[in-house]
Amino acid sequence: MTGCAKRCKQGLVKFALTLHKLLTGTLIKDKADDDLEMTTVCHRPEGLDQLEAQTSFSKRELQVLYRGFKNECPSGIVSEETFKQIYSKFFPHGDASAYAHYLFNAFDTGQTGSIKFEDFVNALSILLRGSVVEKLQWTFNLYDINRDGYISKEEMTDIVRAIYDMMGKYTYPVLKTDAPKQHVDAFFQKMDKNRDGVVTLDEFILSCQEDENIMRSLQLFENVI
Repeated sequence: MTGCAKRCKQGLVKFALTLHKLLTGTLIKDKADDDLEMTTVCHRPEGLDQLEAQTSFSKRELQVLYRGFKNECPSGIVSEETFKQIYSKFFPHGDASAYAHYLFNAFDTGQTGSIKFEDFVNALSILLRGSVVEKLQWTFNLYDINRDGYISKEEMTDIVRAIYDMMGKYTYPVLKTDAPKQHVDAFFQKMDKNRDGVVTLDEFILSCQEDENIMRSLQLFENVI
């Protein structure tokens, strides 16, 4: 592996860890967060004026971000397979392929099969500087696997199982086989307000806003850059 490719993957691992902690509610801000602006891939992006209009970053911040990305990863394209390899290295005791697949799709909003600088910048803009509602909308889209506007029990079960598989047996030495089902049942008990078997975006946002731990995790991401 070349030095550039190695540094690129190291940066992506840092980004993946921080994002995973945010999405699973275990984020604790530390020094690693200060490196976040250097943890994304790079390629020749759209015009800075356009990106500035699309995101919450200034033109100067975008220049700094892009310069770092260009230095670390000149190719500028991350495939799903590379994304899976990154997660597999960070979670060696588990199988991260399913969770990496879902997370990759959340970043690949255009469903192009690759993640570019613009994809990361737009996601970072939401996760770092977006409103609470914007951050929760992004997370909802991660869970809404088929993008039909609802989170079903089947989708949530797939996500939870993917997280358990990724963390591995060493993290959960006494994990029972029905643990994912219990987690999903608790999720729907809390969020399915009208008991119709699915969770809508409005239900998801309302339930998250009522949860102090979730709100605290979202706030920890502010002012990283």
